[in-house]
Amino acid sequence: MKHQYHTPELSSNQCGSSLVQTIDAPLPLVWSIIRRFDNPQAYKQFVKSCKLSSGNGGIGSIREVVVVSGLPAASSTERLDKLDDECHVMMISIIGGDHRLANYRSTTTLHEIRDGGNGGWKTVVVESYVVDVPAGNSKEDTCCFADMIIACNLRSLARLTEKMATP
Repeated sequence: MKHQYHTPELSSNQCGSSLVQTIDAPLPLVWSIIRRFDNPQAYKQFVKSCKLSSGNGGIGSIREVVVVSGLPAASSTERLDKLDDECHVMMISIIGGDHRLANYRSTTTLHEIRDGGNGGWKTVVVESYVVDVPAGNSKEDTCCFADMIIACNLRSLARLTEKMATP
């Protein structure tokens, strides 16, 4: 599995993690949802709305995300750094917004595996990130928060695509 994408170097004031979700849906279907930089709210529960402020959804595009109330954030400005449809790799950086996730960078990769029981295919989604630890926070608290958001997003993606894949 494309490990080279998920082994970032961390500075002393950063933390990071990798989360994995196996989805009982074909990779092309899962990728079609993830790769839509202009529509993260399709599966990310904490996104209220999103609009592109520059670009057409390709590399270098910037999106303005409005976060649902109840989170310690109101908005996020994010840039699409890499989108590789052949290798199924997407990299995003948070470049601004009303939150505490400074220098946040995430990498998402998709991998197809054979489902031994059914003879079909499943998709493994790996999402890793690196983020600065805010003053007054611990690395553990910062990673715990980011892990919780990403895990919720990955579970939501699994529910959505598995429902779409069911005939």
